Amino acid sequence: MSASTTNPYLEGNFAPVTDEVTLTELRVTGTIPEELNGRYLRNGPNPVVAPDPAAYHWFLGDGMIHGLRLEGGRAAWYRNRWIRSTPVAEALGEPALPGPVNNGMDFAPNTNVIGHAGATLAIVEAGALPFELSDELDSLGRTDFGGGLDGGYTAHPKLDPATGELHAVSYFWGWGNQVQYTVVDRDGTVVTRRMVETTGGPMVHDMSLTERYAVVYDLPVVFDLDVLATGARLPYVWHDDYPARVGLIDRRDVDGPVRWLDVDPCYVFHPMNAYDDGDDVVIDLCRWDRMFEPGHVGPFEQGNHSTLRRWTLDVAGGKVREDVIDDLPQEFPRVDERLTGRKHRYGYAATLDGIIKHDFETGAVDRYDFGTPKSQNEAVFVPRAADAAEDDGWLVCLTYDGASDTSALAITHAQDVAAGPVATVHLDRRVPFGFHGNWIADAV
Repeated sequence: MSASTTNPYLEGNFAPVTDEVTLTELRVTGTIPEELNGRYLRNGPNPVVAPDPAAYHWFLGDGMIHGLRLEGGRAAWYRNRWIRSTPVAEALGEPALPGPVNNGMDFAPNTNVIGHAGATLAIVEAGALPFELSDELDSLGRTDFGGGLDGGYTAHPKLDPATGELHAVSYFWGWGNQVQYTVVDRDGTVVTRRMVETTGGPMVHDMSLTERYAVVYDLPVVFDLDVLATGARLPYVWHDDYPARVGLIDRRDVDGPVRWLDVDPCYVFHPMNAYDDGDDVVIDLCRWDRMFEPGHVGPFEQGNHSTLRRWTLDVAGGKVREDVIDDLPQEFPRVDERLTGRKHRYGYAATLDGIIKHDFETGAVDRYDFGTPKSQNEAVFVPRAADAAEDDGWLVCLTYDGASDTSALAITHAQDVAAGPVATVHLDRRVPFGFHGNWIADAV
């Protein structure tokens, strides 16, 4: 790719915005549910300095948090803020922020944003540390959870709703053929940390959790020194000869042996949920046939798409059965996270132009398309109340309208997805396509 070549991840709604704003006069269509009191936050890459299109990879842009605060049936504000890594702070003419740095990887996390132990955390995989943010999304500094992390973290920890513990599987090239499993307690202290031997240095974007097991994905997208030596944007590529497998760490014996089960070659960015079924483990996930051939600049160059599958792990027999749940292209799967690690009836995912809901008990599928030329990001489920039934709540997601070049927050009742949004908060500006976000409810 020459320097004059365009890059699809710097065009259209992938293109970065160039300013930070705070908006308090937000136009609303419909009625915002009064039960929604908190912040919807979303993270994504947004280079602070215009990059060379020939050298830019979507996964490597500086992180920017976008957030909307909802309270009492109104939209109080929208904010967007760059995460102040040292390079970002310098580019903005600001002093560097405090906090540890892992192996010189002073990077603005660009992949997810969560709330845990009273803190708002921007997170990313592959070696960089989390950043703590204020309630108004200003950067406070990097954190290693009080010295509990001896490397980076992950973009996708899993919160056990019963214990309040945050479970994670992290990878970092400096660990060689190992990944790290950690548990952070409800107070923000790392209470478990162990290394897990892998075949190579896999890209482990996500993990799964059940009441009994932590699940490690050791799949054929691997750190490659030869690719790194070519100056490639991202040195993680598909290897045909790399064995695909999943590992089970027994939560009752976290330092014990990992039980590995082989699967057909594939890549998984995002599992929907997992649970124990007797002695078996069931995992619903979005499966890609291949991912990250050499020369990639993002995940969509493969000519394939992800579909929703169910893996049933026969732990005693050492076999995995795969069933196709839905062959419609879909990604960013979510569930009611009060059921993380437990059997779920409903699941939600993003399609090209809308959101889709699966009823795993009846097999029913409901779908809402926002319409061409609109598209949307990940839909996050928010329960109506702490004790509400599964599916009794809302799906909240950012949408983009190509005709007006503006974004909005759509709020749809999960029990009536096909009816479309009950409320839309119009931003009258663009939020670039990004990665992940969450609803962080006000403390009660």
